[in-house]
Amino acid sequence: MENKEAKAVAKTIRIAPLKTRLIIDLIRGKNVSEAYAILRNQPQKAARVIEKVLKSATSNAVNNLSLKEENLFVKECYVDEGIVMKRAKMDSRGHVGRNDHKTSHITVIVSERK
Repeated sequence: MENKEAKAVAKTIRIAPLKTRLIIDLIRGKNVSEAYAILRNQPQKAARVIEKVLKSATSNAVNNLSLKEENLFVKECYVDEGIVMKRAKMDSRGHVGRNDHKTSHITVIVSERK
């Protein structure tokens, strides 16, 4: 039997990848219900966004592949770097410094546990 998996991606999220990876490492390999519980108890903004992506991946699995939500687990999840928006800010002695606004691409893949 082939292994069915559903995927969801959120691109160009305005949170630094390093901050997002700290949260996404908590749910890797967990059951979907357990992952929701972990994300709801995190105070970071990244947890809200990852929860939305996880919900989307779960919905894709249930609606498109007819998998049962109770059997789903987070097979793979990772964060890639997105574009960096470069902004100027005033520095000391009349110099112009640079303020980088980093973005993330969040990917969550869920699969059915045997």
